[in-house]
Amino acid sequence: MIKVTTSWLQTIDLLQDVPVVQLQWLIDNSKHHIIKDGDFLFKTDSPIDATHFVVSGRIKLFLVTNNETRQITTLEPKAIAGYLPYSRGKIAVAYAEANGDVQLMSLPIEKSKELITNYFELTQSLVHVMTTRVRDFTALQQQNEKMMALGKLSAGLAHELNNPASAVVRGSASLKQHLQLIPDRFKDVISIRMSPEEVDKVNDLMFAVLNKTDKPVLTMMQRSQQEDDMVDWMERYDVKCSTDIAENLVDYGFKLADLDAFKDHIPESYISPVFNWINSNLVIEKMVGDIEDASRRIGKLVDSVKTFTHMDQGSDKQFADIHNGIRNTLTMLQYKIRKGNIDLIENFDLELPMVKAMIGELNQVWTNLIDNAIDAMEVNGKGILEIRTERDGAFVQVSIIDNGPGVPEQIRTRIFEPFFTTKEIGKGTGLGLDVVMQIVKQHHGEIKVKSTPGNTAFVVCFPING
Repeated sequence: MIKVTTSWLQTIDLLQDVPVVQLQWLIDNSKHHIIKDGDFLFKTDSPIDATHFVVSGRIKLFLVTNNETRQITTLEPKAIAGYLPYSRGKIAVAYAEANGDVQLMSLPIEKSKELITNYFELTQSLVHVMTTRVRDFTALQQQNEKMMALGKLSAGLAHELNNPASAVVRGSASLKQHLQLIPDRFKDVISIRMSPEEVDKVNDLMFAVLNKTDKPVLTMMQRSQQEDDMVDWMERYDVKCSTDIAENLVDYGFKLADLDAFKDHIPESYISPVFNWINSNLVIEKMVGDIEDASRRIGKLVDSVKTFTHMDQGSDKQFADIHNGIRNTLTMLQYKIRKGNIDLIENFDLELPMVKAMIGELNQVWTNLIDNAIDAMEVNGKGILEIRTERDGAFVQVSIIDNGPGVPEQIRTRIFEPFFTTKEIGKGTGLGLDVVMQIVKQHHGEIKVKSTPGNTAFVVCFPING
């Protein structure tokens, strides 16, 4: 073992100006020991019981995040770990494993009171270690929190994009297949001999039905009956593909009376090719409509992402409609809302004026609060999420309300503390609400929580004019 002396301790930058007498006290009151390769200095959730000085060897620190273990740092010789004066941390949030045999000098936590009372310079140096460690660990956890939030949003967004993208692919393939069938029907269509007036009348009748806005909503039985009646009608005139045509005609709101109106302007021998021509137009219109709707959904999602992140705009405060940010956040979390079987109530005061704020940062507030509310209702198997906006004098107030089990009174005062979380390991870092608090303060506002079983409300209030 290396003999630890005051001279050796002074080679540690933070201890070089500590009086020798204090360093000797540290040596005399510490435990000098070795942990073997692969053994643990401490494990996650174990009590922090000493201040450790690495004399030789290396210790790897690992953190469990999202059910995955990742190395966050390596403690080299002369590193200081474990308990530090004035630290509120009592339980380890990571675990430390020896990489080779490691020699340690460990000052028991029981000596901390004597240390703080009698050895100012040594205490001061160790406090500096603590502040540096807190800063570095906070930065790491904030990055981790951002990545977790990004992971949740990207998973939901990928699912939301997948449905319309698949619809576009399916619609395009079906349309291409349908267009390939048109040449087979072209011969029947070109052989039709009708006057221009009759053709115009048939065309006008078709678009008159398509443009109806009062199409009835049919039950399955009513729909089946209408299709059967149309098939019977078309079979009287030997219309080919009558079953397929009937399904499409009912989809577009055609009735038997419409078929009779068509027949009055079509020579009987041409009824079959004309109705097949009409059906081809309906099929094409339906496919193009489906592709258009799916493309519009993709465009809306992309716009939501752009607005949500506030891309292409500065980070300064600017006037904006607060509801746009909330709605974009809901769009980003739509998959999780549906998956949680959650009913959404938007109780918005649409008379609210434009709010001067950093919109991108506020979107982080809505994301954290809404995501937490969804998670809270998970135990119910379903839930009701209400988002309420209202004016309170010169302030705007936004309430995120869920009907989950509530926040226990004994932890209500701690939920905004950094690193405090009630979620299991890997599901939260305890920084989400801390980030919310910092952003709300940045907007000169405040956030409160009111909670009883079945009703929890996070209320954010900040000035309208920033």
